Formats: sequence, structure tokens, C-alpha cells
Amino acid sequence: MQLKPTYEPATHREQEVIFIRFLSTPDLMKWVKTLVGVRWSQTQKAWYVLDSPQYREKFGLQPKPILNKENLATIHAINQPAMTKYIETLQLKAYSLSTITTYRNEFGQLLQLLKDKPVDDLDAEKLRSYFLYCTNKLKLSENTLHSRLNAVKFYFEQVLKREKFFMEIPRPKKPSILPKVIDTKDIKKLFAVTANLKHNTMLKLCYGMGLRVSEIVNLKITDIDSQRMQVLIEQAKGKKDRYVNLPQSILEQLREYYKQYKPKKYLFEGQIGEKYSIRSCQKVFQEAMQKAKINKTIGIHGLRHSFATHLLENGTDVKFIQELLGHNDIKTTLRYTHVSKKNLAAIKSPLDSL
Repeated sequence: MQLKPTYEPATHREQEVIFIRFLSTPDLMKWVKTLVGVRWSQTQKAWYVLDSPQYREKFGLQPKPILNKENLATIHAINQPAMTKYIETLQLKAYSLSTITTYRNEFGQLLQLLKDKPVDDLDAEKLRSYFLYCTNKLKLSENTLHSRLNAVKFYFEQVLKREKFFMEIPRPKKPSILPKVIDTKDIKKLFAVTANLKHNTMLKLCYGMGLRVSEIVNLKITDIDSQRMQVLIEQAKGKKDRYVNLPQSILEQLREYYKQYKPKKYLFEGQIGEKYSIRSCQKVFQEAMQKAKINKTIGIHGLRHSFATHLLENGTDVKFIQELLGHNDIKTTLRYTHVSKKNLAAIKSPLDSL
């Protein structure tokens, strides 16, 4: 008997939803009620949630088409071919789904504003005026402006092949934001209050290997090599594979976790065998922070920042840290030198000398 749910994208009450159908059991009923925004349809005799990228990933469904009638509806017909060619070029260059979606949305903002004026007729001066409008009228943040510049730049330089078209358009200065880090004492408290074996193992691996939350949920059982004490991080950010070291101290706990939970494919799975969701992982971290009474505004990514900072403070060469984190540019890793208290703590304030 098939007890696993089936998922069916559909339109219900003028909304795009995903119907969840299954033979009712106490465990499945308990599980379905944990889904955020879940509702019961009397007419369909099924549970459903709004169709979102997060739920599509959680249920193992294909992402929605990047370009559809809804995306093109607000763009004038004269510029619709430009958007189509834009998406196709991004796909041919194998950009990630999230990058394609961001670029499409940012480029779409320009096309909507142009109405019936062809985007191909814009010159550098007109684009400069557009970005001034984005800065002064729309009050876009520096990060959003960078994103929009990159998206529009891609069209003119990669699709239309107009090289160095953006040389005359200055970029806004990005704010210098240092990574937020958790002290080692608080890290220990965090683990101590997390009694659930799965949650505890998850948080320890996030910190112990410096993983992004997307990397921890995508870990497969086959990625772990306990003989070589290495873990393969497959197709991470930038579509890069890398190896990280498996902490010796976690090995016995990891084996105990495997015996207890018996995951099939992914190391961390939900109640019905699907991949553990990023949102659930973030929730585990926030609940642990509250239990440990760590009064700090920081997300689960802070465990990765803490891993890098603590390695640096323990004398690990920054080049090795770069490789473990999977950074392309050493400058990204060097940010942690500004956070590390190893050398700064030795400096005494002149107040102490009075």
C-alpha cells in the first residue's frame, strides 16, 4: 500500500496551489498540519498549500517555468522578444534558477517602465539616467542597485554583444558589513540545549564543517567518506564541488544518528522521506538560540562565519580556510581577519594605562 503523499500543482479558488493527497494515517495527519499555510479543500477532499518555490523544492517537484504568460503580461509586446532571448541566454550559460529569476525580475522592471519604447534603442546616456532614477526616485538600496545593474548589463553585453557598454555608468559603493560570529562558549551552550539527536547533529555539522544551510540539507549519505574522514559538498554555490573535513568528534554521534533515523537518500530527511527543508533547519537554529538564551540577532549562517573565524583564531592559514569554505576570491575570506579577536584582544586601550 502506497502511504507516501502525492503532490499535484493546480489552480484552486483563483490561486496557484499544490494539492497534497494521501491515505490518512496518524503520522501523515500530524505531518501535514505542520506545513505553513496548509488548508483543507472540501470540494477536492485534499489538503493544499500555496504553490511556492520552497514547497516545490520540499515536495521534489519541478520548478515553475521561468518565463510564462504571467511574466510577460506586464511587458509591452515590442519588448517581449527581448525578455525571451534574455532568459534563453541565461539558461544556455547554465546560470542557477535563483540567479535567472533575480535577473529576469530586475530586467523586467526596466522593460515595464519603457512601455512601447524598444529596449535595444537605449544608449549609455539613457541608461545612466535610468539608474539615477532608480537611486533618487525609487530609493533602491545599494545591493538592489548592484543587482539591477548586473541584470541590465547582462542584456546589453551578453545578449546584444555590446562590449564595455557600461564603462560610463558608475556603481554605487557597497556597504562594508562584517560577518556576525558566535563565541565558542555560546556554541557549546547551543549544542548542550539541543536534545533532539537529528537537530543536534545537523547544527554540529553546520558549524564543524562550515556549511551553508543549503549545503547541509543537500548532503547525501553517499557524500560522507568516514574512511578518509571527508565529506563531498556537491554542486554548491557557483556550481562548485569541494571536499571538507569530517570532524573526528562527530563520528560516533553520526553513526548513532544513522542507526536511529535510517535515512534513505539525504542525510537529513523529513517525516515522510523528503529532503529536510531550509526553513525547518533555520527554525531548529532559532529555537536552539532561544533555549540557550543567546541574545544575538543572527541566522544559521552565523555558524559558518563562526567556523571560519575560530579556525583563523586557532592559527589556520587563511588559504586553507578559503578552500574549506569554497570561496572563489581570497578577499571574501579575508573579511574574517577583521572579526577575529586574536590580535585585537592583545591591544590595550590607553585608558587602561592612566
